[in-house]
Amino acid sequence: MIPAPNGLGKKPVKKDSGKGKGKKRLAGLSRWLHIYLSMVSFTILLFFAVSGLTLNHADWFTSGKELVAKDSGSVNLKWVNQADTNKINKLQIVEFFRNKHQIKGALSDFRIDDRELSLTFNGPGYLADSFIDRETGKYELTTTRFGAVAVINDLHKGRDSGKAWSWIIDISAVLMTLVSISGIILICFIKKKRLSGFIIAAVGTIICYLIYKLFVP
Repeated sequence: MIPAPNGLGKKPVKKDSGKGKGKKRLAGLSRWLHIYLSMVSFTILLFFAVSGLTLNHADWFTSGKELVAKDSGSVNLKWVNQADTNKINKLQIVEFFRNKHQIKGALSDFRIDDRELSLTFNGPGYLADSFIDRETGKYELTTTRFGAVAVINDLHKGRDSGKAWSWIIDISAVLMTLVSISGIILICFIKKKRLSGFIIAAVGTIICYLIYKLFVP
């Protein structure tokens, strides 16, 4: 057999241009982001998905779940029976209730009038109210726990959950945005699914818009 001349009988190998390499890198980065961001954010995204359902149908889960506890006692009379209300040590009183009754939540209200003091603590699914008689130092405390679903719903809304949880909400919003954008970029590189994917995305957007325009008061 006579060997074919160099270059004959071989398929030409296309070299990737700079633009082609850039597309491959973008596709690879989008795939990497979509997969690993989805895994990193799996728990928090699942939490907000489930809590969105419980929040939208709160009456299905929270009816009759409240647990109310009442207590009473006395504080040091010097703490509250001050002619000058500016001399009342609010922190001392707050810490008294936290230590004695294991009060949770953040102090949301502290009021002083001529006859009594009132304190309110709020947390996710949690409320504590106390009223202190300034003449005698006696107080009444009511603590209400609204149940696990109420805790989940308040965390979903970021209500009475503090700055740390507020950061979690912000981070989860960023992660959901990145997962969505990376998914859109990724489908651009799948020729067989690209058109149908964008059509489905457009139909979903239009349906949401029409429901908003036609049925939302």
